[in-house]
Amino acid sequence: MTTDTPARLLQLLSLLQTPREWPGGELSERLGVSRRTVRRDIDRLRELGYPVQATKGADGGYRLVAGKAMPPLVLDDEEAVAIAVGLRAGAGHAVEGVEEASVRALAKLEQVLPSRLRHRVSTLQAATTPLTSGDGASIAPETLTVMASCVAGRERLRFAYRSGDGTPSRRLTEPYRLVSTGRRWYLVAYDVDREDWRTFRVDRVSEPFATGSRFAARELPAGNAADYLRQSMYRRQETYTFEVAFAAPAEFVAARLPAWLGAPEPVDDHRCRLRASAGDSVEWLAVRLAMVDCEFVVHEPPELVGCVRDLGARLTRAGGDPADSGTLAAPRG
Repeated sequence: MTTDTPARLLQLLSLLQTPREWPGGELSERLGVSRRTVRRDIDRLRELGYPVQATKGADGGYRLVAGKAMPPLVLDDEEAVAIAVGLRAGAGHAVEGVEEASVRALAKLEQVLPSRLRHRVSTLQAATTPLTSGDGASIAPETLTVMASCVAGRERLRFAYRSGDGTPSRRLTEPYRLVSTGRRWYLVAYDVDREDWRTFRVDRVSEPFATGSRFAARELPAGNAADYLRQSMYRRQETYTFEVAFAAPAEFVAARLPAWLGAPEPVDDHRCRLRASAGDSVEWLAVRLAMVDCEFVVHEPPELVGCVRDLGARLTRAGGDPADSGTLAAPRG
């Protein structure tokens, strides 16, 4: 039970910033106070400038809505626009390190942005062209925020989906979690029509629609959403096990490789070893290993060993005497 009023108000505000309507009874249960206390706390938030909308009914519901101005205490107009644009850019291009928390923050921020600020964010976003690595799919931030809202509110989500071979379909799902792999976003959800759990690449999703229909949470058949996604990806594609020894501390190597490849195990203070499975091409993995910026030795598989040797020889030739550059054979055709 939250007896401290300021702490309880912050907890209540955090709940209301999730874009959904909260019944009074549910807020009372979450906060461990009476419904009368919840109503008093709502009035306090309104006095502070937070636009909380109430709906009538047997249980009564509360929702934080967009107001005529940004609520005090949070951000001024310029800060709100800057943060929204930054979150949109990161979420839309699945930059490594931008996780679901950023999408939730974007959903909360856009929920309370006045219309004039939402227009400024959209205008600036449309006029900006980001420079990306090209190995990740671009995603509309609105798609992610709709999905994040449905995950947070346990609301059924309907969308159009295009499979890997281009087959179109319509899906009705109970979304569980959004997962970022660094290059792509995935939605882990229960497919209502197929009566089974599924993973969906978000860049293949279009026309996401929050149905307004609530659902009771189901038990995921894995430890967490990331584990389920990893298992699902391995079932769908041919994978291989690799082992690499690095002449650098485990922390150094871990910071320079995608987290989904696994955590290097320390051998001593100056060396570590990584044994994991991958489904990407050995060419891609060879390049990523070379980017770690330390000496390393590939022990398996033989295909990766050969690819690393070929890459090293090619890079060595590329860094040869500039006077020899004219001896490169011109492409035919």
